[in-house]
Amino acid sequence: MIVTTTPSIEGRRIVAYRGVVAGEAILGANFFKDMFAGIRDLVGGRSGTYERELNRAREIALQELQQKAAELGANAVVGVDLDYEVMGQNNGMLMVSASGTAVVVE
Repeated sequence: MIVTTTPSIEGRRIVAYRGVVAGEAILGANFFKDMFAGIRDLVGGRSGTYERELNRAREIALQELQQKAAELGANAVVGVDLDYEVMGQNNGMLMVSASGTAVVVE
């Protein structure tokens, strides 16, 4: 399935619009990840743990988006938008949402 942030796919014609689709992933960060990320913040550098979790949440959201598009008979999703939010008590949860328009291209 083609997934793109652009409103069209170069060289392909959209022949049917199937509707808006979305996928979400909400992941919690546990105490040990928070503790090691805090140490990393003190000494500088990137937090590989949080980067991996963010990547995992994005992949889950995009997979769910594609699954919902396929259920509508689409073979592509255009205009994809990714949003990131922290939520929950003490901002302990990470939410990634992906939305776009499911289409059929030739």
